[in-house]
Amino acid sequence: MHRRSILFINRVVPPDAGATGRCLADLAGAFAGAGWRVRVLAAGSGPVELPEGVTVRRVGGRTRARALALLALAALHGPRHDIVVTMTDPPMLAVFGPLLARLRGCGLVHWCHDLYPDLLPVVGRPLPPGIMAVANVLMRRSLARHDAVVAVGDCMARRLEAEMPAGRVRVIPNWSDPAVREDAAGATRLRVELGLEGRFLVVYAGNFGRAHPLDALVEAAAMMACDSAPSITFLLVGDGSGRRRVERLVAARCSGNVLMLPFQPAERVGALLGAADLHVAAMAEAAEGMLVPSKVASAFAVGRPCLFLGPAGSSAAATVTRWRAGAVLSPDDVAGIAETIRGLAGDRVRWAAACAGARRAHAEFTVERETRRFVALVNEIARLRSEGAEAGGGTANG
Repeated sequence: MHRRSILFINRVVPPDAGATGRCLADLAGAFAGAGWRVRVLAAGSGPVELPEGVTVRRVGGRTRARALALLALAALHGPRHDIVVTMTDPPMLAVFGPLLARLRGCGLVHWCHDLYPDLLPVVGRPLPPGIMAVANVLMRRSLARHDAVVAVGDCMARRLEAEMPAGRVRVIPNWSDPAVREDAAGATRLRVELGLEGRFLVVYAGNFGRAHPLDALVEAAAMMACDSAPSITFLLVGDGSGRRRVERLVAARCSGNVLMLPFQPAERVGALLGAADLHVAAMAEAAEGMLVPSKVASAFAVGRPCLFLGPAGSSAAATVTRWRAGAVLSPDDVAGIAETIRGLAGDRVRWAAACAGARRAHAEFTVERETRRFVALVNEIARLRSEGAEAGGGTANG
């Protein structure tokens, strides 16, 4: 009996930093548990941390452009697989999928965490207009030749469906890291270590960049440092191209109520997230439908509400609102941010209700449920392709 095989292609895998690599590890493990032969192509070098039954090949490549070329070549010259899943790191990897399908006769799924090339101007990496137009055409035509495109949110699916064949786009939300869970003892130790006992702690943990605007949050912190909120402290954790700018803004505007830390080791993340009373996720209005912040799911994993600063029409906003697990505001609403934080800090009943909503939301989006849906989708694609081949018919990618 033929044992089906699947290939995942992504630039990063654990222990590399990045949400795409962490989700890939969980999903690869689910496919191995379901009886598939699972192989992963990743860039870089060094050790890997993937579940038993998953084989990995690293191809090198320090830059994203070089990684894209090396990953494509390795897939073309490696073993044939029944299904290939491309991801969005490096950007434009999906453009290579149809060529691989034509030459190797495989089924294609694109797992869309970030919508490229649309997102490039938002993150400060715009292409010249002519090149951008060509890149958009290439991406849309390539995606249309996939058996399925998995979007991580409804807002992303709406953008994709406008230019995709009917029924080709599926929504499977990302899940939080299974290793992140409520850890009251660890959270308490971390608060003591940082000298934050007795404070209402507002935490932003993630990338600092144009797609995640934090200016209004810092301005709100500055406003609150000067009025009636001395017990509220802001903890900003992470790195990225915009970190220095945020540091300068904090130094100029805030007076002791903002603490900044670099990315923390994996073993400290659960305690860090659990130490928060309120999490913040930020997303530029222009990025609606192009990405879905993973920070919302991480907040819910530790039973904490999330203040989402971003477009009201996004999937993240809909999730926070549906479960009454925080609040949704414009990323520019300084007064609204300050008022919301004061309200939650000053009303423990309201805060506890938002925590309960976060726990309900977390129970809805579990790693077991979402990976099971992904496996079922790929099983269906493999079955249809097999039946089509036996009948002599065509497939989505020709």
